[in-house]
Amino acid sequence: MRYLLLNKPYEVLTQFTDESGRATLKDFVAVPNIYPVGRLDYDSEGLVLLTDDKQLQHRLSEPRFKIPKTYWVQVEGEPTEEALEQLRRGVDIKSGFTTPAEAALLPEPPTLWERSKPVRFRANIPTSWVQITISQGMNRQVRKMTAAVGFPTLRLVRARLAGLDLLDLAPGQWRELTTTEVQTLKDLTAAQTAEAGTSRATDSRKKGEFWPGGVRPGTKPKNTAGGYKRGGFGGKQDARSNDKPKPSDKGSRGASRKPGTSRPASGGRNAGRK
Repeated sequence: MRYLLLNKPYEVLTQFTDESGRATLKDFVAVPNIYPVGRLDYDSEGLVLLTDDKQLQHRLSEPRFKIPKTYWVQVEGEPTEEALEQLRRGVDIKSGFTTPAEAALLPEPPTLWERSKPVRFRANIPTSWVQITISQGMNRQVRKMTAAVGFPTLRLVRARLAGLDLLDLAPGQWRELTTTEVQTLKDLTAAQTAEAGTSRATDSRKKGEFWPGGVRPGTKPKNTAGGYKRGGFGGKQDARSNDKPKPSDKGSRGASRKPGTSRPASGGRNAGRK
């Protein structure tokens, strides 16, 4: 199997074909039958992992496995500690509320290549760099996060994915992962799989799925067609039950009658008739 790490340039689609003629991964990676892990926006740069290992690709792409991704983000202005704390706690980006993230102001701009299209410059508005680590994969999430706290994103570079770093890869360059790096990825996803399974089991127990009869202590038994289940909470049947008496229940008042004896005469309209 193949495992590649690419430094995706600015304005390149994270796919291998495009009907509009825009640049794609095919322009930089001539390896057949490999696919990107997740996505990186057209106007974002940095690390993209590609592989033909479908199981690993799925686990690294699936949001519930919470694979960490770190970004260097150039923003307008200088975020306050209050704004950074908002990013750490989670913010409303309209499409949803983000989960807690790591966010820190970088004291110096990271050493990066020149972008093919320079970032817009405004003499009266300074810019700064923030490092943000998330484990979600919402559409344009980081850009929406910084905008939500008042500091729009000017440039976004993915610097790390699941412990893998760009290091000295230039835009458009790629390399094969080492055996150790591949094993580290597999170990990480295996641990995340176990954690996700434990979380699902805990959620199921909260819903009562593992309690005897599917009923958690302290809750009412589930409603049936005719009322509450027989035997729930003291064994009493709900008055609304549609259960019909069994044949053996008819004439139960005479259950103590000895065999061969007749039923006492009724006082009904047929009494005395031959």
